[in-house]
Amino acid sequence: MVSETRPNGAEGRKLSLVDGSRLVIESLVRAGADTFVGYPITPANLMYAYGFQRFPAAMAAPDEITALQWMSGFSACGRLPVTATSFPGFALMVESLNMAHMMELPMVIVLAQRLGPSTGSATVGASGDLLLLNGVISGGHWLPVLCPSDLNDCWELPYLALRTAVRLRSPVVLLTSKEMAMTRRDCDLSGLAAIEPVLRDDAAAAGEWQTYAPQENLVPRFLPVGNSRHQVRLTASTHETRGLHQSLAAEALANTRRLHEKAVRNLPEYLRMEQDEQPEADTVIVAWDATAQAARHAVRTLRRQGRVVSLLVPKTLLPLSPALPAILSRYRRVVIAEENLTGQLRQLLYGSAGRAGLKGVNTIGRLIAPPDIIAAATQDD
Repeated sequence: MVSETRPNGAEGRKLSLVDGSRLVIESLVRAGADTFVGYPITPANLMYAYGFQRFPAAMAAPDEITALQWMSGFSACGRLPVTATSFPGFALMVESLNMAHMMELPMVIVLAQRLGPSTGSATVGASGDLLLLNGVISGGHWLPVLCPSDLNDCWELPYLALRTAVRLRSPVVLLTSKEMAMTRRDCDLSGLAAIEPVLRDDAAAAGEWQTYAPQENLVPRFLPVGNSRHQVRLTASTHETRGLHQSLAAEALANTRRLHEKAVRNLPEYLRMEQDEQPEADTVIVAWDATAQAARHAVRTLRRQGRVVSLLVPKTLLPLSPALPAILSRYRRVVIAEENLTGQLRQLLYGSAGRAGLKGVNTIGRLIAPPDIIAAATQDD
């Protein structure tokens, strides 16, 4: 990180050249994440390097399967673990991620997207893993997925991801990409919000401890294994509130439904989006991940040309909020820009049927540029 303090009317500003990876790691550490477990992979390798510099404990796993298994063990013991990977590594984590979801273990997985399929190109960016995350949990359960759109988000959303993991007792995915993670940009560090550690509830109970007994918000309180007060049962099989394996018992099936419902019911706590609406606009531009920066530039250009246009940048991608289609329904033309071939957010919102006035701006192998978005937004004018 290169930084300098600027005088002459900019007192107190600390301007730096910094990449998103450093901000993500620093934010997580300040929020209270205490263990980094990883296996190096591009474009998440900067987070791997920074993780070993900043976390109180860091472990180099021999592979990504082991990484998430170790994270589950750390989480079960009361620590707050983090890993960073890309699609090839994440693919190996999927079974263990489902295990952590079923066991309700808080953790953060930073997924830095790159061009696929398969190993694709490690040094070419993309925003191609959203539909993967939408179906990554067997049964269609949703994991919270947050996605930074600029450096400020790279600071604020990791904190939100860790807080959500703790409050929901759930794995949380911070979805980013090569451009967001590795490209250095100028940043005023003095303008970043202060981050306070996420506080954990020190659960206590009389009588038998029920590991999965839900509170009113559908989230069970947490006790680590090995504590001196209660026996804690953790299992990845279908189970009831005590953590005892049951298959088709009504209580066990209700617990499985609760796993999905808790992410949806508590969505308002971690729902984030950027809205820049103009009255009388009939066109809205939607973008996420690094493409949001091109969308902001396109909106500014269109407004300078005298056009009335709105902007929407969703930062909580999953669970899919009903607020998104409700907002978009107010516009005649919806332009969704995303760096993938098939329009993954577009599919989530509208399926294969689409809607009238829907336009997609899509690329692979290169960033979407503001002129690409402007052309789509003005095509029928």
